[in-house]
Amino acid sequence: MKALLIDDERLARNELRRLLEAHPEVKVAGEASNARQAREQMAALKPDILFLDVQMPGETGMELLQSLEPPVPHVIFTTAYDEFAVKAFELNALDYLLKPVDPARLAAAVERLPGLKASARPKEAAGRLLSGDRVFVRDGDRCWFVEVGQIRLLESEGNYTRVHFGDAQPQLFRSLNAMEERLDPKFFFRANRRQIINTAWIAGVEPWFSGGLLVQLKGGAKVELSRRQAQEFRERMSL
Repeated sequence: MKALLIDDERLARNELRRLLEAHPEVKVAGEASNARQAREQMAALKPDILFLDVQMPGETGMELLQSLEPPVPHVIFTTAYDEFAVKAFELNALDYLLKPVDPARLAAAVERLPGLKASARPKEAAGRLLSGDRVFVRDGDRCWFVEVGQIRLLESEGNYTRVHFGDAQPQLFRSLNAMEERLDPKFFFRANRRQIINTAWIAGVEPWFSGGLLVQLKGGAKVELSRRQAQEFRERMSL
């Protein structure tokens, strides 16, 4: 896939170009330091993906993206400011990376690129949300931008999933099974048919009925593990 780097800081473009060398499936086709140059490069190069800074002299990255006529390339924002994240996802950005760009976060963003050949991705990692990834969550008129690692509990509500992080408990229009496929099994454990827990949030574990376990999470939630799940949990956690 052809990429265009749009950032007014030359050093930032150089660093991003260097990091992208680890991803041969993404070829840097050109660079631009402002919105005018970006439009010229897009017309000439027809890139598949834009790595776009938010704050630039004159026209901002947000304004540039809003002004583009379809079809619009995929966009990954790269910025030092986290306060524009909600707006970025409202504009259908693929991801939002904070500077200095973390190589692992960049790798996770690249893995989400639509049309990327499956062979270019590790099979077990393709499309998977890592603990440090930040995701956009919306429930009605409320929006959050949260690290996956801050999600302590997911609960099934029919075809929907209730997600617990901080003081929020938004409902997502995805099933618990669909969420389980996206979560990293190193940290997230299927406690029972209705709940998935983040093992990093476990405050305590105690024996429960019929060989099961009762797990208490930081924040107060208690989750029951059946005998079968308790055995798997013990093996994973070396209890």
